[in-house]
Amino acid sequence: MPELKRLHAGHAPAVLAFELANRTYFAASIPDRGDDFFDRFTDGYKALLAEQEAGSCAFHVLVAEDGSVLGRFNLYDLEDGAARLGYRVAEQVAGRGVATATVRELCRIAIARHGLRTLRAATSHENAASRKVLTKAGFVPVGPATPADLGGKSGTWYQHDLRP
Repeated sequence: MPELKRLHAGHAPAVLAFELANRTYFAASIPDRGDDFFDRFTDGYKALLAEQEAGSCAFHVLVAEDGSVLGRFNLYDLEDGAARLGYRVAEQVAGRGVATATVRELCRIAIARHGLRTLRAATSHENAASRKVLTKAGFVPVGPATPADLGGKSGTWYQHDLRP
């Protein structure tokens, strides 16, 4: 059974393998991270861990029984009881309810561990799967997302008012 875990240094090899294995799949619906992300992965990963340690973000990985990463689920800009949500799941588990179930779990963690009251997430108009995940997880559309919000694409902001 996959388990949602807080990101730590030991996850680095599995996270890199996940990103490389799914790069083409992700690029079909969200902006590609670019070669620089992979060339400087170690430095970027250390920076993520430092952000997490500072308390401004909370990064999580969905880990399979074999230790491989099936998804990344992140809370950004934790401030004043609110945060932004970002996530991506491996192609091999897409369409099976994994993202929806894990976003729901992360909502519970957001309340219990971080005291959050509101989560926001943006998705492009072309990303029907992400819109479906957000809606099933209790998010509602609250307004337009600009190309600046979504790496060059237009879309919609969604919001979930969390309840303990």
